[in-house]
Amino acid sequence: MSDIEKKIFQLERRRIEKDRLKRILDEDLFEVVEEVFDVSTLMAIYDLANDGIIGVMHGVVSTGKEARIYWAESPKGEDLAVKIFLISTAEFRRGRIKYIEGDPRFKRIRRDPRHLIYTWCMKEFRNLRLAYEVQVPVPRPFRAYRNVLVMEFINAPNERGKPAPLLKDAPPDDPEKALDEILNYVYKLYNEAELIHADLSEYNIMNQGNRLVIIDWGSAVKASHPMADEFLFRDISNVIRFFSKLGVETPDPKDVYEWIKGA
Repeated sequence: MSDIEKKIFQLERRRIEKDRLKRILDEDLFEVVEEVFDVSTLMAIYDLANDGIIGVMHGVVSTGKEARIYWAESPKGEDLAVKIFLISTAEFRRGRIKYIEGDPRFKRIRRDPRHLIYTWCMKEFRNLRLAYEVQVPVPRPFRAYRNVLVMEFINAPNERGKPAPLLKDAPPDDPEKALDEILNYVYKLYNEAELIHADLSEYNIMNQGNRLVIIDWGSAVKASHPMADEFLFRDISNVIRFFSKLGVETPDPKDVYEWIKGA
């Protein structure tokens, strides 16, 4: 195949892929996605659709400096959350590298931003899978590919496509019970999955009609991480601080830390 033929082939493939993406996204959403994300990200969405993971994507439900989350559906009509990490900057590296370095699962990482974000996406997927396997309530993970993470969409009660509120905005009806549940999840994670969330707070727990679901697992580390103890104590302290503000009689974070560690 000549260089000209190769170029024509590539252009035709790109046209077919673009048409396929337009079938996954409505026209307005396609224009927004095409404007925000680079070609590699668009092709990742295309490949996930081609593999039968994503059937159709709807609108964005959450935006941040590092990622956007879209409501989507599988080909079977299951509600999905598609988290797309922005291929960005040294700011991401400065804020996140400490959660990757020291993790034995990610010893060989390149320092360019794209590979770092691909690693972060895979890290969140693998952390979700570990937590899901020990029956801690988290969004069920389906696939991580490049900078795209596909997982279960945690709907607000009886409202498809609207995410459940965060604990900070919707405190539980029974805060004493909720505190016990969360601390037991922290215990289970540490002792059954050897995992620490490392960013646990009322900002990373959803309240789905008093079913508490823990989200945002990119920062989570194994118990062998050099900063594991610091992260574990911080998670415990954050949770206890929040419930103390709700008027719950809370335990000393040091006592909870020793209980979880088996000290």
